[in-house]
Amino acid sequence: MKKRAIILGIESSCDETAAAIIEESGQNVPNLLSNVVSSQTEIHKKFGGVVPELAARSHIDKIDLIVNKALQDSGKKLSDIDAIAVTAGPGLIVCLSVGLNFGKALAMSLKKPFIAINHLEGHALSPKIVTDLKYPYLLLLISGGHTQYLAVKNLGKYKRLGTTIDDALGEAFDKTAKLLGIKFPGGPFIEKYALLGDKNRFKLPKPIINKGGCNLSFAGLKTAVLKISKTLNNKQDKYDLAASFQKTIEEILYKKTKIAFDEFKKINLRKNNTFVVAGGVAANKKIRDNLEKLSLNENFKAIFPPQYLCGDNAAMIAMAGLERYKLKKFNKLSYPAKPRWALDEKAIFLKGSGVKF
Repeated sequence: MKKRAIILGIESSCDETAAAIIEESGQNVPNLLSNVVSSQTEIHKKFGGVVPELAARSHIDKIDLIVNKALQDSGKKLSDIDAIAVTAGPGLIVCLSVGLNFGKALAMSLKKPFIAINHLEGHALSPKIVTDLKYPYLLLLISGGHTQYLAVKNLGKYKRLGTTIDDALGEAFDKTAKLLGIKFPGGPFIEKYALLGDKNRFKLPKPIINKGGCNLSFAGLKTAVLKISKTLNNKQDKYDLAASFQKTIEEILYKKTKIAFDEFKKINLRKNNTFVVAGGVAANKKIRDNLEKLSLNENFKAIFPPQYLCGDNAAMIAMAGLERYKLKKFNKLSYPAKPRWALDEKAIFLKGSGVKF
């Protein structure tokens, strides 16, 4: 009987130190044997955001412990591992280097294959941990650092259909939360505040809503929130602004996703219209509900990873590692950390005020 591949995944791209072990199941959905995530929220809370040097130091302190915990939880020994998959980018280079160097040392000492993983590919493949997801599919990746629509044609084959020309959606959520006095990380609390507010009270802008295809922009929205936040007098005002912000985001994503559906249909010859929403912001229930309704109306099957797989985690890195292991797509130990690493490396860079549509 052929041995089922067992992959150790390691993630340290920002402020989560994570390790996970995944096993090939013989079926289309693998066995997730362990998934350990250590958050640094308390370390960075007083600074109102992630401090790279402190994050890297915390990774150094914890990574050995977290990997051992993942092994312990999985019931496997280090000698059972068939390959080491590690996030090589994109992310904070001082943080990436910790996980990358640890993974390389482990691969070298065990004489096992080393697999460098694009963090964004991890998010793109995250539903595969729990769902029999087939290629091709349309992906909306919404996280703290990235917002883009991608046609996922196959493993390693991506075509970007749209992206943010300025801020990522997760960043817009976090900045709005900060303006409302919500402590870091505030993004997830916007939805809770919004439930208590009047979503129609403040009229907020929807930048490039009627142009630019399915490209997005959130800088103007963020500026409008900043101006209004200076006029707020009480808690209810904050709830109302949060509700208006949440509603505006839902409307932007609804319209831009509809355009992305049309773009995807033009290149998807197999006609299996699947829509995946992944990344930290995909945990927002209102956004999920809104996009699920749109998918139903447009004859797309919507797939969302479970909430524990939306934020940064090593299970998705191990999943991407398993996919690459099966195709013998290994990397040399000299593989560098990549602070910037696009999934579609042929896509035109779209950032800054000079962008024209």
